[in-house]
Amino acid sequence: MPNLATWMQEKDEKWFARAFASHPEVRFSNARTSDVALAEADGLLLTGGPDVAPSFLHQEVPDLAILDVDTDPRRDVWEFQTVKAALERGLPILAICKGMQLFNVALGGTLHLDIPGHNAPEMKDHDVQTLRTSSAATHRFEKVNSSHHQAIDRLADGCEVEAWSA
Repeated sequence: MPNLATWMQEKDEKWFARAFASHPEVRFSNARTSDVALAEADGLLLTGGPDVAPSFLHQEVPDLAILDVDTDPRRDVWEFQTVKAALERGLPILAICKGMQLFNVALGGTLHLDIPGHNAPEMKDHDVQTLRTSSAATHRFEKVNSSHHQAIDRLADGCEVEAWSA
């Protein structure tokens, strides 16, 4: 039975339960609510959430007011440590929204710290532009939600862009 280590916000639990309803064999070990033994995990799931806490960023923050006031440093500590441990173990990592940004920062990349107008209704869904004709990825999405407050700026060393949207 696949077991995914994660730090999932309470508001996301129902959504992920519905999304994985057709895969009841997948279990989630939520570090927000209990101790998670990465040695027992088959993968790592990095979900969305508030901005990465400024103490983890590899860049100057010109004005702290541009960051979410509800950052979660406890979560960030767990996720940064767990990303490194998961990579050392060769575990697959699925990073969504903030999770992708955190993954990039954990590997030394930087972020665009504030995307103006990110909450505008007309800015929600964007086409995905793939950069390769073949890939190991098993799923392609025509559109993605891109109402994110932050985005990847400098890509971490060793990472490659598979697709983009804007």
